[in-house]
Amino acid sequence: MTAYAVDHEALAEAIGALSDLPIAERIEAINHLRLAIHAISPFNTEPVDCVQWIPAEKVVANDYNPNTVAPPEMRLLELSIQQDGYTQPIVGWQRDEDTYEVVDGFHRHRVGQESFEVAARIHGYLPVAIIKSDEEARSDRMASTIRHNRARGKHGVTAMSDIVVELKRRNWTDQKIATELGMDQDEILRLCQITGLADLFEDEQFSRAWDVQGSISEDDFVPLTDNVDEYEQEIFETRVANVSDETRIFHTHDTWECFHAGFYENTKPGVTRAQGEETYRAFLAHDLRFEESLAHVIKHWKNSCEHYLTNIAMNRIAWLGQAAACNATGLPASYRGGFNLLNEHQQNHANEIALKYLNRWLTANGRPEVTMEEAYSYDRQSDIY
Repeated sequence: MTAYAVDHEALAEAIGALSDLPIAERIEAINHLRLAIHAISPFNTEPVDCVQWIPAEKVVANDYNPNTVAPPEMRLLELSIQQDGYTQPIVGWQRDEDTYEVVDGFHRHRVGQESFEVAARIHGYLPVAIIKSDEEARSDRMASTIRHNRARGKHGVTAMSDIVVELKRRNWTDQKIATELGMDQDEILRLCQITGLADLFEDEQFSRAWDVQGSISEDDFVPLTDNVDEYEQEIFETRVANVSDETRIFHTHDTWECFHAGFYENTKPGVTRAQGEETYRAFLAHDLRFEESLAHVIKHWKNSCEHYLTNIAMNRIAWLGQAAACNATGLPASYRGGFNLLNEHQQNHANEIALKYLNRWLTANGRPEVTMEEAYSYDRQSDIY
């Protein structure tokens, strides 16, 4: 007890001396003290045992993060940090003496840099937990980012596909990818097959309509003819290709009207994210424009409607709303965050309008009408994003 009392007095004196330092020097000294304590801590294998305060300008984003956050959730995160403070550090690795790259916490990093109130309160610094030295290889950092994202929630399909391909190029086996990223072999295969059209699958589960069930042999494949007169009949006979859902109609992406209208572009030139989402919101709130565009889509976007509206495993309400907005305004689906700017009543009303036109298309094509829940797809709760 005596030794503890002496050390405690010395510690109190040292803390008193620290409080007199200018803030930058005080933060640097505290970081050094934490590193010294961490070195002898029984928890020194855990990064969270030693959170360092790093100048925000020295913390940079990585170039592969697959996680996405919609504007409302981003605003909620900012409010949470404003009201509750930083309850989770950013996870990073020290790229060099003056640079730390984000492994997890990209959006917490953004709030600390972009929110004036938060940045002022934390004096232009960010809380960073440094990953273990044996995980600093790029492939290990990518795997760590994905593990954080998948354990917590959502990730973008496009970026996930790019990461899996890069890991394979870095000689990671499928087994290692499966183990390190928490995937199964089928998911790895699907991600490897995805190309620039990956936005198609964003925000939704992989459809079971793409799963091949049963044994398939060479006899199941019939060569296509070169006879022009027989071509139309072949298209009709071969476009339904999936054995698990024989009512599903497929068309290749180059025949989709939505594809040629710019549905899958990332941005619209000259339109900021805020401007695009506000235009999207105003369009959905204007019943006449919304209905006119929906009527055009179900009448003139034949291949797109067949490809998407026969897929009972996806959110057909969402696709119709995005397609109508793209047709009327030229905005790609990436601006769908505008739906979240509507109030709850407007959102429900827009969904009801989209359901009405979905059922018009279904009945016109000899298919039964569906309820709102069925239009969302099985066990899905989504809106016109």
